[in-house]
Amino acid sequence: MKKFANISFVLVFALSINLSAVGLPSNIAGLVEDSAPAVVNITSRKEVSSQNSYRGMPPELERFFGMPRDYQEAPQQKRKAESYGSGFIFKDNYILTNFHVVDGATEVIVSLVDRREYVAEIVGVDALSDLAVLKIEGKMLPKVKIGDSESLRVGDWVVAIGSPFSFDFSVTAGIVSAKGRSIQNNNIGNYVPFLQTDVAINPGNSGGPLFDLKGNVVGINSQIYSRSGGYQGLAFAIPINVAIDVAEQIIDTGIVARGYLGVRVGEVDNDLAEALGMDKPYGALINDLEEGESGDNAGLIPGDVILDFDGKEIKFSANLPHVVGQIKPNTKAIGTIFRDGKEIKLTFKLGELPSSAKPFIPAKNDSNPDMLGLQIEEIDRNNPQMENLEDGVIVARVTKGSPAAGKIQKGDVITHIRYRNFKYKTDSVKSFSDAIEKLESGSIVAVFGKRNNSRFIVPIRLN
Repeated sequence: MKKFANISFVLVFALSINLSAVGLPSNIAGLVEDSAPAVVNITSRKEVSSQNSYRGMPPELERFFGMPRDYQEAPQQKRKAESYGSGFIFKDNYILTNFHVVDGATEVIVSLVDRREYVAEIVGVDALSDLAVLKIEGKMLPKVKIGDSESLRVGDWVVAIGSPFSFDFSVTAGIVSAKGRSIQNNNIGNYVPFLQTDVAINPGNSGGPLFDLKGNVVGINSQIYSRSGGYQGLAFAIPINVAIDVAEQIIDTGIVARGYLGVRVGEVDNDLAEALGMDKPYGALINDLEEGESGDNAGLIPGDVILDFDGKEIKFSANLPHVVGQIKPNTKAIGTIFRDGKEIKLTFKLGELPSSAKPFIPAKNDSNPDMLGLQIEEIDRNNPQMENLEDGVIVARVTKGSPAAGKIQKGDVITHIRYRNFKYKTDSVKSFSDAIEKLESGSIVAVFGKRNNSRFIVPIRLN
C-alpha cells in the first residue's frame, strides 16, 4: 500500500511539473492592473411600462389566491428602470459596448475604476452586430490596447473584465473554445463570426472586453448560452476586428455599410453532396438569387455551391454572410464555385446590404427538385392560378412514407433534377418520367423546385 502511495505521489508531482511546462497563465494579475482602468461600468436608464395590480399585491400571491384577472389589473404606468453592462475606452473619448446594453436608454452613466462618472452620449448603434459607440467628455482617460482577433487560436487563454450582476470590475479567465460561431438572438449577431469561450460571463458582463495574455483586447463579451439565465460554460464574444470596423464606420459616417450578394443559401449535407457529385459536404448551397443583385449579375445559379469567397473558406452556409458582410459595398471579390462536378471562379461586384426589409425578388433562373412517391401533373396555363408559374411540373400528391415525404409538398413546382454532373429539366410529365427512368434505385438526386415564390433544393434517395 505504501509503495502504491509513493507511486501516486510521483505521478501527481510529474503531472504538476508537466502542467507548469505547458505555460499556464501567470501574468493575469499584471494584465488586470494595466488594463482595468480603461474598462467601464455602464448604467442604462430607461422608461418602461408596467401593469400594476390593485392593493400592491405581488403577482405570485395573486396567482396563489386566484383573483379574477379583470379585478387585479390596473392601467399601465410608466416607471424608471435601470440595467447594467460593461464597456471599454478604445480611442480618445470613445467607448465600445453592446447595443443591447443601451437599447432604448434615455440616459447612460459611465463609471470608471477610479470612481469618476460621466453622462455618455450614444454616438451610434448597429443592431446587426450588437454594438454601440458611446462618447464621454473626460480628460486624461485611459485606453485599452487593440489586438488582432484573427490571430487567436482555439485553446488560447483569454481574460474578461466586467461587472457581472453589478459586481464592478470582476475578472474571469478561460480559453477560446471555438471560432466563427454563428448564433442568432432576436436578429442580433447575423453578421458576426463569434468567438466561443469558457470564460465565466454573466448578466452585466455584456459589452466588456476580452483580453489575450498580452493585454490586448481581442473580443467583446456579448452572449451566453444558458437555460438558467446564468453562466453554464458557453460564452460568446464579438471579434475585435469586426467590432473596430463597425465602430469606425459609426464614428465616421453614422451608419454601417455591408456587402450584399442577394442570395438565399442552404446547408450541404451528405446526401446532397452525393447528389451533386461532391467529395464531402461543404460550402454554402445557393437556393435562390435576387434579381439584379451581385450574385445574379456574377452568373450564380441555384444549385451552385460557394466553397470560398474573397480568399476565405466557406465551410458552412452561415460563414457566407460573415465574410460578405465584412466587405465594403461596390468592392470586387472572387469566389470559388462548385458546379457540374468541377470548380469554377466567378467575379462579384458586391451590392449593399439593405438597411430596411425590402422584398426579395427572385431572379429568373431554373431550379431543381427530386422524386419517388410523387404524383405529378402538367401546369395548366389556362388556369389563372397557374398561368404565371415557372416552367416545370406541379406536385399533385406525395405518398405517405415515400422518399419525398417531408421534403416535397403538394403544390410544389419541380423545375429540374440534378444527379452528379447530369441536369435533367422537368418541364413536362414526360421529361420528368424520362429523367427518373435514367437513374438507378438508391441514387441520391437533388430536386430543384419552387414553393410560394421561394426556391428550394432537397436531396432524395430514389427507392
